[in-house]
Amino acid sequence: MALFPAFAGASEPGDGETPASGSETSRRELGWLNNPSFCTEDALKLHQLIAKTADLTPERSQLVSKSPSKSELSGGSDTNEGLKKSTKKRKEKKKKHPHHKKRKKKTREESSNSESDLDTECMKDKARGSDRNCEREAVTLNVADVTSNVAAKRFVWLEDIQALTTETFRTDKKPDPANWEYKSLYRGDIARYKRKGDSCLGIDLKKQRITWESSTVEKKQSHKRPERYFMKNSVRLLKADGIPVYSKSQTSSGPSTFIPVSQPDSDTPPATTSVNPLGIYDPLTTLWLQGKGPPEHESLEQQAPQETNENVNSILMTKVEEYNKMVRENPRDVHTWMEFVSFQDELMRGPSPYAINEGEQEIRRKSLKLILEKKQAILERAIESNPNDVDLKLAKLKLCTEFWEPSTLIKEWQKLVFLHPNNPALWQKYLLFCQSQFSTFSVSKVHSLYGKCLSTLAAVQDGSMVSHPVLPGTEEAMLAIFLQQCHFLRQAGHSEKAVSLFQALVDFTFFKPDSVKDLPTRRQVEFFEPFWDSGEPRLGEKGAKGWKSWMHQQEKGGWIVISKPDEDEEDVDEDQEMKDKTLPKWQIWLDIECFRETRHWLPWRPDKTKKQTEEDCEDPERQVLFDDLGPSLIRLSSPDLQFQLLHSFLQFLGVPCGHSLFPSNLYIAMDENNIFDMGQSERPLTSFDSLLSGVNSIGHMDTMSRGRQCIGHCKEGEEFIQNVFHLILPVFSGKEKSNLSVCWLQYEISKVVQCLQSKNKKKLKSQGKKSKKLAKNLLKASENRNNLSLWKLYAYLEWLLGNTEDARKVFDTALCLAGTEGMRNFQLCNLSLLYASLEVELLESLEETVMSRAVHILTKLAESGPYVPYTGQVFSVNVLKARKAYEHALQDYLNESPDSNWDQASSPSQLVSLVGCYTLFQYLTVGIGAAVLIYRQISEKLKGSASKTFESIGENLGIQNFPTALEAVTIMHTNLLRYHMKVSIYPLNPLREALTEALKLYPSNQSLWRSYIQIQSKSHNASKARRFFDCVTRSTKSLEPWLFAIQAEEMRKKLVENVQRIDVGEIYSTIPETGLTNRIKALFEHAIQSENGAHCPLLWRMYLNFQFSLGNKERSKGLFYRALQNCPWAKALYMDAVDYFPDQLQETLDLMVEKELRVRVPIEELELLLED
Repeated sequence: MALFPAFAGASEPGDGETPASGSETSRRELGWLNNPSFCTEDALKLHQLIAKTADLTPERSQLVSKSPSKSELSGGSDTNEGLKKSTKKRKEKKKKHPHHKKRKKKTREESSNSESDLDTECMKDKARGSDRNCEREAVTLNVADVTSNVAAKRFVWLEDIQALTTETFRTDKKPDPANWEYKSLYRGDIARYKRKGDSCLGIDLKKQRITWESSTVEKKQSHKRPERYFMKNSVRLLKADGIPVYSKSQTSSGPSTFIPVSQPDSDTPPATTSVNPLGIYDPLTTLWLQGKGPPEHESLEQQAPQETNENVNSILMTKVEEYNKMVRENPRDVHTWMEFVSFQDELMRGPSPYAINEGEQEIRRKSLKLILEKKQAILERAIESNPNDVDLKLAKLKLCTEFWEPSTLIKEWQKLVFLHPNNPALWQKYLLFCQSQFSTFSVSKVHSLYGKCLSTLAAVQDGSMVSHPVLPGTEEAMLAIFLQQCHFLRQAGHSEKAVSLFQALVDFTFFKPDSVKDLPTRRQVEFFEPFWDSGEPRLGEKGAKGWKSWMHQQEKGGWIVISKPDEDEEDVDEDQEMKDKTLPKWQIWLDIECFRETRHWLPWRPDKTKKQTEEDCEDPERQVLFDDLGPSLIRLSSPDLQFQLLHSFLQFLGVPCGHSLFPSNLYIAMDENNIFDMGQSERPLTSFDSLLSGVNSIGHMDTMSRGRQCIGHCKEGEEFIQNVFHLILPVFSGKEKSNLSVCWLQYEISKVVQCLQSKNKKKLKSQGKKSKKLAKNLLKASENRNNLSLWKLYAYLEWLLGNTEDARKVFDTALCLAGTEGMRNFQLCNLSLLYASLEVELLESLEETVMSRAVHILTKLAESGPYVPYTGQVFSVNVLKARKAYEHALQDYLNESPDSNWDQASSPSQLVSLVGCYTLFQYLTVGIGAAVLIYRQISEKLKGSASKTFESIGENLGIQNFPTALEAVTIMHTNLLRYHMKVSIYPLNPLREALTEALKLYPSNQSLWRSYIQIQSKSHNASKARRFFDCVTRSTKSLEPWLFAIQAEEMRKKLVENVQRIDVGEIYSTIPETGLTNRIKALFEHAIQSENGAHCPLLWRMYLNFQFSLGNKERSKGLFYRALQNCPWAKALYMDAVDYFPDQLQETLDLMVEKELRVRVPIEELELLLED
């Protein structure tokens, strides 16, 4: 059979075969080739073409041709086109598969070698049958003919052209049009080389220079950032479980000074056995081939690296089983369910006991939604077992806030409130939720919700809602919700409604007619409405007499005499709304808005003497209808809550009182940064701290960056406060009336202190006259003539005004009036302590303190005899007797329970006053060490059972928000140390230790925090303070530690900036602080994520002010909108935004109008005012 069946018919017979026999054999064997698809003519042509091409390449010589024929050229061109196509395909494949370059290169070389071998074999066969003459002619041919043939063929392997070892080249006559089209040659046609250095040989480096310009774009080198401890990989590595180097199961022979580390096995080869003939298997493999397991000690050693993870998994699994068992056996235990929910966070942080592989474990760690869904499933199971438990439902709602829509959340809240309408704590949280939802918030909606809440709770309290019983503490919670509503309206700008609410409830509580007291709350409100709409003067207005007298007048019949207004007084504080029209538009708007906030916070009513009607009101929003007040009126039966309502109203007006807001709504109402004001820091012994710092009073809304007056009102406001006191004081008697008189006089003194701080002598003189007149009028009353608290404040007022001798006369008169009660009377102790403290602050040195007036005052107090004015001498015997008397009195008070000899109602105050007098006496007669020793003894005693006794007394007597005895003693201790450091040299450490110990016990005391950051500002090292702040913030939910930590860092940042900005040449910073900005930002972020900080307007205002001070306007805008998501009701935030982003005035006002916040100056009115 032929090797190529297609050419069988054209083949010639061989040497050893006849033609006939060969043809017959081929026909017989190739009968299957009769198929017409086989064309022998085409095969012959192809064979001839290949044979002619092969004749041109003789054995061991070059291919030579003088004049190639046209057919050859055409054939060459065809082959060239084929070669071009093949090379293109190869290039495309190389581009697609760059990682197979080496392999393809090898295959190409192999294919080229195989082709060259085939060509040489064909040429050998042809050469045997050819003549020797052709061989001689081929040797004598010219080289030029060879190159021309090469050019015609365009493809020759250099291995086949072995004779031309020199000057071997190729000539390409085909033009390349790309050279005309593009600016340079193709980069593949240019030889590549690497340049070593930027210079060139032979040039003078001092005079000549070469600049190399590379056409290729240099790739940017990617610099890998160094790994830091806070990056993801490092955090993951730190969280990963370490490999133990020593197992607990390994027993040690004796005590060792180091941790033993297991050594690797020796490198000695194992012995050859039948299973391991070559000795290449390790011992474990040899045992496996023998069908045996590893020894027990080796298996334990192998399990040692995995012991930690298995232990953690086993511990977690055990906890899960325990929780499942507990909730299965006792499904009513809500506390266990809540612990099980909290345990899910710990379970997700550790390795999963259910994870199959590592990838699943990593995905599980990153999935927050998985944790939330698992918690939700547990809470749903808990709610099924406890359908009436509110805490579980609240926890579920708080959890679902992360992934539920606001509309769905509101519906779930409404269902929950509908099921538990008698739960005041649930109502408070529901109101805060609705108040802080920006997407659905509006003032009218939230205001109506407050009314619905109070009316529902009032119906539960009355017994009108029979389906739900009254829970304990409902009345107190109702008052807290009412105060929260009033502060909400104040912060939203609706001051008139807030004041009207207080007016209505105070009148509804203290001036209620006897005929309606037994009726339900709703019926009482129906009787109250005609009085409110009758036009009768209300609480705070001139001529007001109250609901009771109006009802009595209506029952008796007759008419009401309207008194004419006094026209003697002139308006002293008349001011213009718009002072300068050349200011920018946004600044004029802020000025007018703040001016109207100050003047127009009282509700507008038509003046009948001027024949005004309701249509004469320029701003309809200043009128308050009864529909806005009626649902919020509640009935308070407890005298303590009634008095707290009155104190809260006075505090709302700016009058300092002893009560503060309830803890549930304190931080929501906190919107003013006056908590950081140091006050009279130069007088640490006698400084007065207003209790409700941080909560702005009515009529003082302004931006963060503008200065403001915190105390006092316009003329109408001051008259309103005076009328309130005149109407309220006759209602009370005894101690309550005395407390109200003290509050009124304290308010006047606070205005005097403000005038002293502002150094306004003209205003100080007029205010001093008013305050002295009020004090004298109060003391003229028969019930106040022996009131030592009023005498003390009157003498202190004279002292502040600079009348030292007059003040001493007042003090001496009061001490003579007190009689011989001595230390048993805590008011006398307070009076003597203030008098002695003022005298101590006048001393120039501590050398002659034993003979001072202060020692005389404290000695006479201990003697319990009639007071004798100071004559300039203090006898040593009297000092010794007084010291013994103080010691016995203090021991009797601490060792025995308060008996009838002590005033139980004021026992904490009495103890504080006694300790203050004794320590000041010891300080003046012995020294600071004796005074500090007394404070330490008292503090240790009060930390035990005594403090619990005093707290229980305070709770039983209804004393709320009163500082405990230990807290007050600590404040006096720190004030004494501050004074001593001011007048003499004393280390700072005792004061710092006293403050830190006190702040750990009372982290919400603002006075202690102010002292702490003041002393820390003097220290160059902030690490101790930062550690302490971090410790306190972790252990308490109070917001004060966060606020004062931020304030301390901001003070430090200002100090550093002031040092660096001094223009005195080169500055060497003595405080090398870096990263303060990022630290302050981190503190803000942590604070707003806390439970109390998320909805605190003051915190957001401070954060916005700090962010704007950094100069990044876009980030400040983003932070402003974040603040609105949490506190959309705070008008002060919008006013800050107008101050920070003046170009968005219209947008901010539109947003305020949309949310129904009070805008007193619409933009249209502002444009009209500017045109005029």
